[in-house]
Amino acid sequence: MDPVLAFVIFALGLAFGSFLNVCIYRLPRGLSVVRPGSACPNCEQPIRFYDNIPLLSWLLLGGRCRNCKARISPRYLLVEALTGVLFLACYAHFGFTLAMQKYCALGFLLLGLIFTDAETHLLPDKMTLPGLLLGLGFSLVVPVNDVASQLLPGLVSLPVSSDVSWHLLSLMDSALGAVVGASFIYGAGAIYLRARGVEGMGFGDVKLMAMIGAFLGMKLTIFTLFTASIAGSACGLWTVFAVWVKRTRRRIARHHESVPQARRRAWESATIALRRHQMPFGVFLGSMAMLAFFFGNQFLRWYWGLL
Repeated sequence: MDPVLAFVIFALGLAFGSFLNVCIYRLPRGLSVVRPGSACPNCEQPIRFYDNIPLLSWLLLGGRCRNCKARISPRYLLVEALTGVLFLACYAHFGFTLAMQKYCALGFLLLGLIFTDAETHLLPDKMTLPGLLLGLGFSLVVPVNDVASQLLPGLVSLPVSSDVSWHLLSLMDSALGAVVGASFIYGAGAIYLRARGVEGMGFGDVKLMAMIGAFLGMKLTIFTLFTASIAGSACGLWTVFAVWVKRTRRRIARHHESVPQARRRAWESATIALRRHQMPFGVFLGSMAMLAFFFGNQFLRWYWGLL
């Protein structure tokens, strides 16, 4: 990597991360991300430009507002750092290419949606729907190396030039990934609703998966769905286990119940708590999508090599 270019890309990532924090805070509240300028959520005083420098300002101010001394969430620092590192990782992995720009854009959107879903359980349309269109658009200039583009040229002879055929196949992969991703999440949510009588997934997850599919194509979309399901299930099981252990100890200490009785009642309580807890599945979908565009193809090649 060119160290100067790498520094510029990292700094650009920090700047985009600073803007992403504005989106994470304002979009779920229906506020404009352009006007007014940045202000402290507590005292509502405008933030001066020298207090709005990515990473440095938060560190120099000790994570507090200069005016009212209210604590500023470390999420601001984390999002800026992660966006800078993500942009740098895209440059290292894809080089200074259109592919780098494509995955920087996807990573930017995914980070914003991950943190928004984690904080508010919302996935704003103003990020997912433009992201869907952007993914489809990028497929015309950056090839989606996926199932359709690998299989169809040998099966179908399109009545156009090879260059046009490549663009059409790439767009087809992108559209197919969007449809497969959105359909899977919509179908899973409908089944859960019919079986349990409560909504398990909202339309925000459907739109998020359509956006991811448009960027990644069908093969990596399936990889994302599979790994996100495993990660979400593991997190759910760990949550149940942690709550079970905590409530077992509490029942023994407070109610002086026997260990078997405390475990049984704590388990019933833990499973009820899990059913009532709304897990932000968008966090797992977004995280696994980022894993997919960096390492998905390598993992799938390794996996198929074992068969």
